[in-house]
Amino acid sequence: MELRVLQYFLAVAREQSIVRAAESLHLSQPTLSTQIKAMEEELGKQLLIRGTKGSRKVTLTEEGMILRKRAEEILNLVHKTEREISHSDEVVVGDVYIGTGETDAVRLIAKAARELYRTYPGIHYHITSGNAAFVIEQLEKGLIDFGLVFGTVDQAKYNHIKIPLTDVWGVLMRKDSPLAAKQNISPEDLWDKPLILSRQDDSSGALASWIQREISELEVVATYNLLFNASLMVDEGLGYAIGFDKIINTSGNSNLCFRPLTPRREDGMCIIWKKYQVFSKASEKFMAQLKETQKEQGI
Repeated sequence: MELRVLQYFLAVAREQSIVRAAESLHLSQPTLSTQIKAMEEELGKQLLIRGTKGSRKVTLTEEGMILRKRAEEILNLVHKTEREISHSDEVVVGDVYIGTGETDAVRLIAKAARELYRTYPGIHYHITSGNAAFVIEQLEKGLIDFGLVFGTVDQAKYNHIKIPLTDVWGVLMRKDSPLAAKQNISPEDLWDKPLILSRQDDSSGALASWIQREISELEVVATYNLLFNASLMVDEGLGYAIGFDKIINTSGNSNLCFRPLTPRREDGMCIIWKKYQVFSKASEKFMAQLKETQKEQGI
């Protein structure tokens, strides 16, 4: 399967029309149709559902949707590799790709990037946010260089440096809610409350252990993978969100407040990367600066 044909397929998926895709690619319609048909024959699967004569709109089959996702990942990785290889040995420029959950510890990454920018302004940073499963998936596919994750690290698969910071778990709520009068939130405070929980995998049972109930026994009204979105639901009075401190601004005129859990629950974190990974010069410089920034910050 040629990269060129993958680009053709993505153009058809984007335009939802072979005619418009051919125009955008500066190809004839028969040429593009032949290329897509050959791809379908090579894969042994129908990728497109062609419209009738009255409607030229095409839609993707289930296999077509899978291919679109993979094609986007493949071409992104190809472009990333081309940029890394094409840069001169004498000039450090390039891109650093980082995946992370929502945490105030991203400030450490920002501080390192700021310091490095003074010497190497040609290095650019691309931050992708998501839960741990998303970060690991991106790392495994080679779409990011580093991941900032919480909890334990599979040291058989990843190298890591420990970030000597912890995030405190607590409850995000409206300032006029009944629990806002409390300084800390106990498990029993939440047993009968509408909760908004992270979609983060709790296979270790950490949350269930703290709250002393099975998650299925609680009134979970919504789930989230980014706390900012959950904060909007809290602000509208849907429920109480359990998450990390310092992510949502609760100062000033905010309608929200944050109360830590008791017994206190904290999570440590690490920067991880794949074993035997070959870094670009930009990524090497970033990692060196990150370690130096930790020393300067005394953490």
